[in-house]
Amino acid sequence: METQLEQIRNQQKDSWDKFSPGWKKWDDLMMDFLKPMGDEIIKKIAPSGSDLVLDIAAGTGEPGLTIASMIPDGKVIITDLSDKMLEIALENAASRGIQNLEIKACDVTELPFPDNSFDKISCRFGFMFFPDMQIAANEMVRVLKPGGKIATSVWMGPEHNFWVTASMSTINSNMQLPPPPAGSPGMFRCAEKGLIASIFKNAGLKNIIETEVSGKLNVGTADTYWNMMTEVAAPFVAALSKADDDMKAKIKSEILDLVNQKYPDGTIVIPSSAFVISGEK
Repeated sequence: METQLEQIRNQQKDSWDKFSPGWKKWDDLMMDFLKPMGDEIIKKIAPSGSDLVLDIAAGTGEPGLTIASMIPDGKVIITDLSDKMLEIALENAASRGIQNLEIKACDVTELPFPDNSFDKISCRFGFMFFPDMQIAANEMVRVLKPGGKIATSVWMGPEHNFWVTASMSTINSNMQLPPPPAGSPGMFRCAEKGLIASIFKNAGLKNIIETEVSGKLNVGTADTYWNMMTEVAAPFVAALSKADDDMKAKIKSEILDLVNQKYPDGTIVIPSSAFVISGEK
């Protein structure tokens, strides 16, 4: 692997390991928020019978855990860069009595599986962070059986996802942070319509479908929103780390005001939008 890509991978592994306690704390809220996208991925790949399914960048376990519960005669292998996130996934599997599941810490650009191994592959919100998205797609296709299906989700643009921009736009307006290099990993890296479909096509997939899916982040209060974002959102926390205490207090106050102004009734339920893209080998 090229040095730059390896550096990105290692940084991401460290970051997800670091934020794993926050994801464990907020798991119920986040999994409820991301469920519509996971459900659409499951709908597109249609796991059944004795399928062997690979769930990539699974984090705390979804949608792999749900898939495993649907195919008791099959099996799911979930992968992630972060060992600590996968430990939470195992805890979640145990609490739900799911036994037809294995975990494997690995990099998507170097999947440790033979060619033509899996019937189905899922990947919810991983592509935006992969160091090289085309290599990742090629690897997924390599380990997928002929006739097998892949589905992934990526966030649409900032105008569709206030739950991100409420924080990041406020930070940027206060701190004038330099924009990341074009094409570098980030939340909206895959927001361009047709981008992932093109990557899938280049990897050799056919019957590619791109669907828009909406979700809702039900945080209830602006304070809950702030607490959750500061414990699970690595880019948000990384940006805040460059601010002194006075600036952090100013940013927090402005974010809370912004969210409360948008939802004056005091019930914070923030809509979101994503693409789900599927294809067949």
